[in-house]
Amino acid sequence: MTLRRAVLTGTAGLVMVVAATAVAGCGSQAASSLSTSPSAASGSSGSNGAAASSSSASASAAAPTGHASSAAVNPNVPGGPPGCATRDLKATVGVAQGAAGSVYQVIDFTNIGTASCSLYGYPGIALAGGSPVTQIGMAASRSPQAGPALVTLKPGAVANTLLRITEAQNYPTSKCSPMASTYLQIYPPNQTTPIYLGYKSTGCSATGVNLLTVSVVQSGAGSGN
Repeated sequence: MTLRRAVLTGTAGLVMVVAATAVAGCGSQAASSLSTSPSAASGSSGSNGAAASSSSASASAAAPTGHASSAAVNPNVPGGPPGCATRDLKATVGVAQGAAGSVYQVIDFTNIGTASCSLYGYPGIALAGGSPVTQIGMAASRSPQAGPALVTLKPGAVANTLLRITEAQNYPTSKCSPMASTYLQIYPPNQTTPIYLGYKSTGCSATGVNLLTVSVVQSGAGSGN
């Protein structure tokens, strides 16, 4: 399949898989269950879109060494829709495509609230795992491929971001300190509460290796159609 999205620039490849679909040459697998809290690592699921995954978000996508969170400012005009709260978003894995040493994974955000809301900028994404669930390694760096634009979501509407995951196997064990991950820790733009999306992968717990790169949020489902 071909993703009709600009390829992210940044660190070499990422490893992920479409929900319930294995990508050839990749060691990650997406889970179908959703969790609203790190306790979901035990397998519990929720309905408010907290997604567990093999990546965890950092306090700023622009500062991969921090904790997951989004730093972009939502330029809502007076009277316009407010920013989408985490509780009003459901995150799911979309199309994934393997490349040399990496995987490009689409992540869709659906407005499950009852009113329109908006997204602007980059989500904070990182791999996570363990019990209790904690971030593994560095959060995703930001792709400079495209600048942020305001995306307004009516109830039921979808936006997406593209995550590039580099294979941990590309790095020496001594430099990477590989660790199995079971969630993607996702902070929607301008939110401080994460979504945990079930997703199996392998991260580098060493702070000197960044496996992830993320794009700005764009309108529509990232289906590649």
